[in-house]
Amino acid sequence: MSKEIIKVPDIGGAEGVDVVEICVAIGDTVEKEDSLVVLESDKASMEVPSPMAGKVLAISIKDGDSLSEGDVILELETDSAEQAEPAEAPVVAEESAVVAEPEPEAPAPAPAPVATKTSTQTINVPDIGGGENVDVIEVCVAAGDDIADGDSLIVLETDKASMEVPAPMAGKVASVSIKEGDTVSEGDQILTLEVSAGAAPVAAPVEKAAPVAAPEPAAASAPSTEIPKPDFAPSEQAQVPAATKSKGDAVYAGPAVRRLAREMGVELEQVKGSGPKSRISKDDLKAHVKAALTSKSTTGGAGIPAIPEVDFSKFGEVTVEPLSKIAKVTAHNMQRNWLNIPHVTQFDDADISDLEDFRQSLKAEAEKRGVKITPLPFLLKACAAALRDNPRFNASLSADGENLMYKQYIHIGMAVDTPAGLVVPVIRDVDKKSIWDLAAETVELASKAKERKLKPAEMQGGCFTISSLGGIGGQGFTPIVNAPEVAILGVSKLTTKPVWDGEAFVPRKMLPLSLSYDHRAINGGDGGRFFTYLTAVLGDIRRLVL
Repeated sequence: MSKEIIKVPDIGGAEGVDVVEICVAIGDTVEKEDSLVVLESDKASMEVPSPMAGKVLAISIKDGDSLSEGDVILELETDSAEQAEPAEAPVVAEESAVVAEPEPEAPAPAPAPVATKTSTQTINVPDIGGGENVDVIEVCVAAGDDIADGDSLIVLETDKASMEVPAPMAGKVASVSIKEGDTVSEGDQILTLEVSAGAAPVAAPVEKAAPVAAPEPAAASAPSTEIPKPDFAPSEQAQVPAATKSKGDAVYAGPAVRRLAREMGVELEQVKGSGPKSRISKDDLKAHVKAALTSKSTTGGAGIPAIPEVDFSKFGEVTVEPLSKIAKVTAHNMQRNWLNIPHVTQFDDADISDLEDFRQSLKAEAEKRGVKITPLPFLLKACAAALRDNPRFNASLSADGENLMYKQYIHIGMAVDTPAGLVVPVIRDVDKKSIWDLAAETVELASKAKERKLKPAEMQGGCFTISSLGGIGGQGFTPIVNAPEVAILGVSKLTTKPVWDGEAFVPRKMLPLSLSYDHRAINGGDGGRFFTYLTAVLGDIRRLVL
């Protein structure tokens, strides 16, 4: 048997993707391609399959963690020609899989030390997994403090993990060589410790969640200056989840919680902890921030009066259903875009009678090719031509609003309605692809969107968006610009209308279009020219070859 570490594979460059479900437990036997975890970004969910069969030995993550490519998910025991050496039993700690150090048996009453002579020991930074210039985010002791074996000395933090460095022995702190904000590497001095020569290390109590007993040594060993190797945990948690004392009042919180509090600008002294000894968890921190936000009389910092909360159950029976993450993110983005972008919407009808006749004539060939030919590929191709002819629509404003950045590529997003909410996959290089290519790609992306299998990279980089109500209905609507894009095209239901041809009214197939744009980048004249070109191309698709 052998042990394999399973890590997060390539997830399209996404960082900090949420763990929404863990599909296995310690002791489970999994087959190759079985789902291990479900990850969810702002716009999509994805399952991470097992690359091999085996038995789950340890899980390094939990629901709610944030992961990136390369982070450890779990440890798997797999079949192998050689029998692996037996390893010490792992311990599942409070928020990540942690291998516990063996704890010595309770020693029998020891005779008084022969000598009380003290010695000064230099305590250095231990092996921290190859990390260099790691930030010191907290110094847990001061000169003159008496500490026990295992007490936290400092808290270190990289860009992906936090860890506490424990004391390798008991003693009195003589001097501290580092301060908060310093950067350290393996071997750097932390402090000096006065140690009684006749004293044995005293085990310090460490809070643990559901500890698993580790093998105990046959006899207590003598004090050693060798510091145990604390590996970085894959999630943003400390390897030793012991409560630590902050500056000022006693606040119990792990390094990950402290880091999150710093990012949120929250004083931990103001947060009420729900754990043992009032230990503060991430949920406590989030609840505190939520309470602070909801207590304000305005929303989003825009000075808009908040909508009062109403108890609808007073009027009849109600059912409460939580919004999916995609729906909540969409709502937030739409509100942000609507508040920040001065929208203008222009409306027009495109006569696509000839286009529809041509599309119908392609059905037999489409069946042979195994694709479904809809109006969307023609709309994509026409919009690509209009963007090329009107480059202000294929641009974005700089963050400071001082510059307009023109894009030399044409990637177009298409809004897809899914059971989980609205998602917008992006078709790349639309201007370089044929109608058949676009027909196949739109069907594939729409299917992946509905099955929640889109990768983050497949929803990034759009220059322009098409939002089509298709056969749902309606004669027009005002689509919201998807920043940092500067325009979006809304497509409503095709209808047959009488159109005057100069001699008589004739029935024509008219497609209602709504063009919304950012008035900071695009003026009415630009919108008119874009619409004129677009409707001309849709009215006579032969123009696409010019």
